[in-house]
Amino acid sequence: MDLKIQGKVAIVLAASKGLGKAIATTLAAEGADVVIGSRNQTELDKTAEEIRKTAKGKVLAVAVDVNKAEQLEHIVAETVKTFGRLDILVNNAGGPPFNKFETFSDEQWQAAFDQNLMSFVRASRLAVPHMRTAGGGRIVNIISASVKYVMANSVLSTSMRMGVVGMTKLLADELGPDNITVNNVAPGLILTGRIKETMPQGDDFEAALKEKSRSIPLRRIGKPEELAALVAFLVSEQAAYITGTTIQIDGGANRGIF
Repeated sequence: MDLKIQGKVAIVLAASKGLGKAIATTLAAEGADVVIGSRNQTELDKTAEEIRKTAKGKVLAVAVDVNKAEQLEHIVAETVKTFGRLDILVNNAGGPPFNKFETFSDEQWQAAFDQNLMSFVRASRLAVPHMRTAGGGRIVNIISASVKYVMANSVLSTSMRMGVVGMTKLLADELGPDNITVNNVAPGLILTGRIKETMPQGDDFEAALKEKSRSIPLRRIGKPEELAALVAFLVSEQAAYITGTTIQIDGGANRGIF
C-alpha cells in the first residue's frame, strides 16, 4: 500500500531509540523527510545514520529536551528552515517512574507534568500553524495502555496520559476544519530496550519473556516495528477520516469492551 507520505515532513520526538526510533525509521522508509529529536546528540547522530540506510526520505537529527520550551521551539524552527514545511508531528517522551501514589513528591508530579503532558501541548501548539500553511497535517501522540485499564503503580503516567486523551478530543474538534487529524497510540507491552533492561539476562531472558506473555492473547510481546506501522498508517492519506481516537496496540491484553 502506498501511504502517500513521500515528500511529507515529520518530526518524531524521543527518537534516538525504542518506539521513537522505530517510528522514524518506518516513516523515512516510506519516503517522508524525518527530523528526529532526543537529548543526546551523539546517540541521535548514530541513530540518524542507521535510519538513512533504509530511508527514501532525508533524515535530520536535532538535539532537544522536550521538557524545555525553547528547545521545542528550536527543533520546529530547524525543521521548517531545512525543509520549508511541517506535515507530521509524533509526540513521544519517556515514561515517568512507577510507584505508589503516596511515594511521589510535588517535584516528581511536576516533572511528569512537564515531560508527559506539557511537552505534547507545546510541540502541538508550535506545529499547528505550519500544518495549516501546508493545508493539513497529522499529530500522533504516543501515550500508554494505562489510559485503557488500571496498571499498578502507574499513577503519574496514567494521570498525565489521560490529560493527553482529553486534549486530543478537543484538538480533533478544533483542527478538523483545517484538515489536521489528532490521534493517540496506546502501547501495551512492546519489546524495547527499556523493557529488556528490566528483565533477567542470559538463559533466564526467554523464560521471563514467556512469563510476561502469558496474559496476552497473542502470547508474545509486541515489536516496535508493529507500533510504527500503526503510526505510519495514521499519518497516511488513507487515514484522513480517523481523528480524536485512542488506539491500543497490546496484543489483546486489554479485555475491556470499550
